[in-house]
Amino acid sequence: MKPIEPITSAVTKGASKQMEFVTVMVAGQLLGLPISRVHDVFVVSEMTTVPLAPGEIAGLLNLRGRVVTAVSLRRRLGLGDAGGTERRMAVGLENHGEAYGLLVDEVGEVLKLDPDGMQPNPVHMDRGWVGLSQGVHQLHDKLLIVLDVDAVLAFETEREAA
Repeated sequence: MKPIEPITSAVTKGASKQMEFVTVMVAGQLLGLPISRVHDVFVVSEMTTVPLAPGEIAGLLNLRGRVVTAVSLRRRLGLGDAGGTERRMAVGLENHGEAYGLLVDEVGEVLKLDPDGMQPNPVHMDRGWVGLSQGVHQLHDKLLIVLDVDAVLAFETEREAA
């Protein structure tokens, strides 16, 4: 993956005001996860399926002796599973004391961006994606969609239970 350059230089803005995002690719779209929510990045080796789990749950993983729920970001965004047997990458997150591995196509780099540069979601963005996004950052050659980790990990069954 080639380096991604933000429109505004990190040097021109105050470094204390910068927000950091771990970038990931899913179906060719660049997505950003706030680095404060990311615990680790790892390659998925073995996964155990969970019968009767919501479709977004790909299975359970053993990550250094800890049970981690694997969530398919492709399915969560309403996309089909990736065809192929290439290695699967995951971003380790925690939400309400539970460990999750967000399955992605590719993990990129960490970007430091000015929070004032974040724009609202485009009006033509898919409604399913809007519910999972905090906004977008326009980069030189791509649009970075900033994911709302809490929304990504809030499943319909949890909403119905509340």
